[in-house]
Amino acid sequence: MVQPIYEVAIVGFGPAGVVAAGLLGRRGISTFVCDRLHAVYDKPRAIALDHEILRLFQELGVDEAVAPYMEPFTDSHYFGVGGELIKCMSTVKPPYPLAHHPSVVFSQPPVERVLRAHVATLGSVTLALGQTLTALTQSDERATLSLRADDGIQSEVHARYVIACDGASSTVRSLLNLPLQDLGFDEPWLVVDVLVNDQGLAKLPQVSVQYCEPERPCSYLIGPGRHRRWEISINEGEDPQHLATPEGTWALLARWISPADATLWRQASYRFHALVAQRWRSGRVFLAGDAAHQQPPFLGQGMCQGLRDVANLCWKLHAVLREQASDSLLDTYTPERKTHVTELTRRIKHIGQLIGERDLAAARARDQQLLSQAGGQVQATPRQDVQPPIGNSEDASACLATPTHPAHGTLFPQPWILRPTGKQRLDRLAGCGWRLVLAGGVVDALRAHANAVAGRAGLTLIDLAQPDWTEADGVVASWMARHQAAAALVRPDHYVFGVSGSVDELDAQLAQMSAFIGRER
Repeated sequence: MVQPIYEVAIVGFGPAGVVAAGLLGRRGISTFVCDRLHAVYDKPRAIALDHEILRLFQELGVDEAVAPYMEPFTDSHYFGVGGELIKCMSTVKPPYPLAHHPSVVFSQPPVERVLRAHVATLGSVTLALGQTLTALTQSDERATLSLRADDGIQSEVHARYVIACDGASSTVRSLLNLPLQDLGFDEPWLVVDVLVNDQGLAKLPQVSVQYCEPERPCSYLIGPGRHRRWEISINEGEDPQHLATPEGTWALLARWISPADATLWRQASYRFHALVAQRWRSGRVFLAGDAAHQQPPFLGQGMCQGLRDVANLCWKLHAVLREQASDSLLDTYTPERKTHVTELTRRIKHIGQLIGERDLAAARARDQQLLSQAGGQVQATPRQDVQPPIGNSEDASACLATPTHPAHGTLFPQPWILRPTGKQRLDRLAGCGWRLVLAGGVVDALRAHANAVAGRAGLTLIDLAQPDWTEADGVVASWMARHQAAAALVRPDHYVFGVSGSVDELDAQLAQMSAFIGRER
């Protein structure tokens, strides 16, 4: 029997793998997914998501199904050496720029189950659980996965492209000999998840807290419902394995609660790393998620980073597989994602080093500096301010228009649109392909030209001056005014390719768009 050649094979069915399968499956891409495990891991690992990921869940059609397992992220208060508030991180105020709460906490196991249930409904996706990857080879035409099932039966699967979503100890990365680059962070921490009762809730802070104390830095996070998490630094000379026992864990939690106040859900010792793969593509194979990078958890961006990877990659794979772009488009994946991940990890490291300062004199100086910068009155800083744009990297093939502009590489807003049946989010009405968005006050010549070229260029035209595209809260209008833009060319992953203010600028960017996706082959 001749084995089929799938368009894409995904190794790993964790968060990145399941979202990649959903994005490809909804586009009709024949997709094979394998994982050595059968079920979702029943303990929480990731705990935070942002609005970019909720927008991605909206694209998959699961946003309402996962909503019961999410709550808004509380403010995070940073307390210094003497217990004084030295920093506060919050969230942006309404109207929310992406029409979702900008920062949430969530329960990972049920959210993953919702995602898996959705993928199981997609006819173009084939699931093969209980399958261990043993070898991976490539030719000019395809990649071949060698698999061993739980019962020992061996098989082969062929695909045009492969996405490795198989975690931090990635078998694919090892087989392809793709080394990791150390970004300079390696610390032992204990992560503890508990379910608290009413007595425990009464004892605990009402916001998330970063205890920036040199004797033992730690974080306290408020999860959904009764879920609470501590991330506690392990001191020199302590036994991580003992601290991960109930006895060791309760001794550390005694500052806040006792066994009478909560039930341990998970406790595990980790070394927090900052690592990124040097290469994310090897022939027909791409790394994504923890297989490509690992970062400390101080801003809750680990899972978000992996889902951004597959969101970036899957629309490009679709374009190449449907002959809407050349294979060279896929070469933009590494420079875009690696540059973004590296910069965000650098910012996460800075937060971790701020929290984890062990030298008492340096910690006091840190506190004084932060308070001085705040003018003596700490103001909340939105967590979203930490996110860098995808930007132009050192690789000229990154997919943004030139000359550069502050809006290029940023997320385009998703407003609520007024319709007779009620408010609708923009993406539900406009889809997630290439879009050309016109501000309300565009001059007639630019509007006429945009109408003439949009269809020919494969763009969905969104004209905010037209009644069908009336905003509820002026989110895009404010964004356009802030960036002094009359038009925005938006990619399928919602990042801004370019903004323009004239017919000539728009034409130049359309030419660049065609060139970079390889239409002019």
